[in-house]
Amino acid sequence: MTETAAGGLRAYPFGPITRLDIDPNLVEICSEQPVLRVRLPFGGDGWLVTRHADVRTVLADPRFSRAAAVGDHVPRTVAVGLPATSMLSMDPPDHTRLRRRVANAFATRRLKTLRPRVEEIVNGLLDTMVAAGGHADLTQALTWPLPITVICEMLGVPKADHDRFTEWVDGLLMLSDPEQSAAAREQLCGYLADLIARRRTACTEDLLGELVAGEEEEPLGEGELVGLGVSLLSAGQEATANQIGNFVYTLLTRPGLWRRLVDDPVLIPGAVEELSRFIPISATAGFTRIATEDVELGGQIIRAGDAVVAELGMANRDPEVFERPEEIDFGRERVPHVTFGFGIHHCLGAQLARMELNVVLEVLVRRLPGLHLAVEPDQLAWRTERLVRGVAALPVGW
Repeated sequence: MTETAAGGLRAYPFGPITRLDIDPNLVEICSEQPVLRVRLPFGGDGWLVTRHADVRTVLADPRFSRAAAVGDHVPRTVAVGLPATSMLSMDPPDHTRLRRRVANAFATRRLKTLRPRVEEIVNGLLDTMVAAGGHADLTQALTWPLPITVICEMLGVPKADHDRFTEWVDGLLMLSDPEQSAAAREQLCGYLADLIARRRTACTEDLLGELVAGEEEEPLGEGELVGLGVSLLSAGQEATANQIGNFVYTLLTRPGLWRRLVDDPVLIPGAVEELSRFIPISATAGFTRIATEDVELGGQIIRAGDAVVAELGMANRDPEVFERPEEIDFGRERVPHVTFGFGIHHCLGAQLARMELNVVLEVLVRRLPGLHLAVEPDQLAWRTERLVRGVAALPVGW
């Protein structure tokens, strides 16, 4: 049974978050009402959108504004919203200007040159893990160290500070604890401001150095530079680290899928797309958007000023788009999932994440074909009270 909020509206979320499962209440309710008025956990009422076509409209249509959703008064799914300085909180032209400045860092040609370094990092982490014995916690050995190492090297963060960055990003995204999140953001912003100041006195070839050097042609404010650094760090670490663990968990709890990749690694790129579709990485619907004018959506009229949130996990299981959506099919020919978003806020680091996920699976199936869970699946602990789902620890053997 789902809780009914004041005024007869259903309170969203409809049920507790369980591992990587989609809430059956969500499936039942939204299959009948894909655009549904709900009471959100913070700030009041909003519209919950779940159908693939409608979700893409909300994510891409400029009539649904992210900039208008800044502030504690806005209905939302998380206790702490993003600040106005975050690129995710901007509309064009501000968003366009900032995204253009960092887009080159994630261009396909640049990622191709980065791939050998990612392979080197993965192999080095596995060397250390294997040398320590026949069992390990894969989250500590691989899934968390890899993304933070990659994004820190791209930004030019000294290796000695990587652990501090992991702690700050972890605290920043503790969305149920506003004080901890604010303190982590303050520390992270202060550190990045210091790094940026150093780039102004000594040029470097890392991403922060490029952003500072580009100020001669198109100046950025101090807050904008710091905000970019925070956005790149949090997106490059939390989601990718959790998704690596989620991929491995999903494969090892379905041994037939793992064996398919071991026997035929050419399937891995398709597996990355299909697992990205199938696994609902977000714990709740995404960041709020505000309608700037009346919009008809899924037979409902969204009024100007209304809050709207989109359930990406449900959109990725839409039977109108994906045949047999509850099955994992590595050979699925068309996988237009929205896990990385859609429209102008499509994840800037999507290709980087894809590359890391591909490399991890390629190296694991080659080096550790006998990889298996070292505990029963129901004994695994999961990270809770966070925007992104993931295992707290992943004990494995090989």
